[in-house]
Amino acid sequence: MTRYQRILIKLSGENFGGGEVGVDPIVVASIAKEIAAVAASGVQVAIVVGGGNFFRGAELQQAGMDRSRADYMGMLGTVMNCLALQDFLEKEGVDTRVQTAITMGQVAEPYIPRKAMRHLEKGRVVIFGAGSGMPYFSTDTVAAQRAMEVHAEVVLMAKNGVDGVYTADPKKDPTATKYDELTFNEALQKQLKIADATAFALCMENKMPIVVYGAEDEGAIFRIVQGEKIGTLVTAG
Repeated sequence: MTRYQRILIKLSGENFGGGEVGVDPIVVASIAKEIAAVAASGVQVAIVVGGGNFFRGAELQQAGMDRSRADYMGMLGTVMNCLALQDFLEKEGVDTRVQTAITMGQVAEPYIPRKAMRHLEKGRVVIFGAGSGMPYFSTDTVAAQRAMEVHAEVVLMAKNGVDGVYTADPKKDPTATKYDELTFNEALQKQLKIADATAFALCMENKMPIVVYGAEDEGAIFRIVQGEKIGTLVTAG
């Protein structure tokens, strides 16, 4: 018996590029295989992807670009990742739909929550692209919002180079220890960076649990949905 019936996975753009600009097909194929195994187990899977392997609005702003325009470029980057993941998922035999917050009829459906839920009920994987369709919102925030709107039970947040939430940055502090479980209040008190502030507040207010796990941990998603304790579980307590 799986622990979760409907999950939302947040994948950062860096997951897609393998640390480089663009899409690494070997990495995306590996992500698709893992998600295909989860979907085959009967779990309903929704995904929000970032676009940091192409553009980062905040960084482009620092270079002198208008923030709104830079953010829209970032949203288009997320759609490229969505289409790459859709392609590799369908190669694995998984029926997949891409829904975007910016209308682009030739490549994706518009984001319609009820339609997304119907796809999930039919066993299709749904990938949400183009962020929220508005500047100044991170894809972390979109992941929280989409999870609640499609009634997911948990947000699985893939992190690069770290396998959970630690007392300090493990790259800088060798004495840092990992939390297996945390409450939102504890994370606030300890000033732990789990997601951006808006995403964190949304999950906290709506009691949406978050599992932070290492993106490099192959098979982690499947093991999490089976109930294995992996990464850090953040709950309302």
